[in-house]
Amino acid sequence: MERGALRRSPHFFGFVMYPTSSSMRRLAAALVLSCGAAVPGLAQTVTERLPLCLSCHGESGQSQNPGVPSLGGQQAFYVTVQLLMFRERMRIADPMNDMAKGLSDDDLRAFAEAIAKLPPPPPADDPPDAARMERARALVDQNRCNFCHTPSLAGQDNVPGIAGQREDYLVKTLRGYKDNSRHGYDDSMAEVMATVTDAQIPDLAYYIARVK
Repeated sequence: MERGALRRSPHFFGFVMYPTSSSMRRLAAALVLSCGAAVPGLAQTVTERLPLCLSCHGESGQSQNPGVPSLGGQQAFYVTVQLLMFRERMRIADPMNDMAKGLSDDDLRAFAEAIAKLPPPPPADDPPDAARMERARALVDQNRCNFCHTPSLAGQDNVPGIAGQREDYLVKTLRGYKDNSRHGYDDSMAEVMATVTDAQIPDLAYYIARVK
């Protein structure tokens, strides 16, 4: 069977996916198309379990923990796909793989919808360094970050909102895309980061964390 093909499994609409960009898109599309199927009592499950998520990711989704991202206001579609990837171990990150293990498809959607309703993180409130902001703004324009992530960097569909994200987490994530230790929904971020130097990454993270 071709790598990336869908194989029968009881876990996701009868299929489990071995990741490539095209098959990831097909799987994510299937998840969205079936969003209308509600499960009685699911909201209670989310109500009970969401506080555990926020104990790491911060009250109202505003992380205070180094290396842990803020989740508030994140795009619901993006969160759904990331939880799916954690569940199917397409993306490896403890303890997220354990947290997502056993979640149904409806659970994934419900968590994503709850997270999307939380307030987005505010920008860092320290006076920004004008020179760093200008250098990074040029990088954002050059690499069209403001096209995929939108001009406000709030994200859209399966492109995450990144404005106001923790600066340390942004550095870690950007470096992960550059050295291929972090795998995305498709190859877009790896391709972008191939042209960004490691020395430029801190400026990019600095800007994204403070953009208004």
